[in-house]
Formats: sequence, structure tokens, C-alpha cells
Amino acid sequence: MSQPYLSSDDLPSKRMIQISEILLRQLEEATKKSFYLTCDRMTRILLSSCHWYFRIESGILSLIMICPDMKSYRNIMKTLPQFTQKLKQFANKARISISPPVDKGTPWVISIDENLSEGDSPTT
Repeated sequence: MSQPYLSSDDLPSKRMIQISEILLRQLEEATKKSFYLTCDRMTRILLSSCHWYFRIESGILSLIMICPDMKSYRNIMKTLPQFTQKLKQFANKARISISPPVDKGTPWVISIDENLSEGDSPTT
């Protein structure tokens, strides 16, 4: 099947695409600041122990955390239910990706619409 053809008049301009990308990055940064401010002291300390940021792709908000060592990875994984509850305040559809140190495993991804209680946290 051939794809429908859109004339150049029906497509967004290169400038409009660039502006949209800039606005999306600004939204991600504002979300990061607001998320951090809603966290309690202990959660902020945990966030500070790793590299973390937000990405919005296809309308889904993703919290991405990259842990530099196994200690921070284990601590983040233990508090995953708290992170999911906080993230639910910001989006109806979101996910969390937690990456262990390089060569120590693969990233673990969960959708926040999955119910995860304290006892259901993955073992580390």
C-alpha cells in the first residue's frame, strides 16, 4: 500500500518543528523542577544520588534514572512505589526507567498504570 501524499502546504514548517521541540524540552525541564519540589527530603536525596531527567515521547511522560552504583540502584528500587505515586500527580500515562550501573544489568521499566504495592517491588 502506498502512503497518502501530503502537500508541503499541509506539513509543518521546519521552523514550527524546531519551536515544538524547544517547547517540549522546556516542558520536560519544568516537570523535573515541579516533581523535585513535591518530593520529601529522603526522596530528594535518592534523586541526587543518580542522574535523572524527564522525557516526553508520543505523549508519554518518562522518568529516567541512571544509577552510578549498585547502592543507589537498590535504594531507588526499594522506593519505587513512592516514585510511582509522585509521578501519578503529573501524568495519567507515564513510565519509570531505572538503569543500574554499566555492565550490572539492564534497565528496568514500569508503567505507572501498573499497580505496584510496597511488597511487589522488584528484588535487587
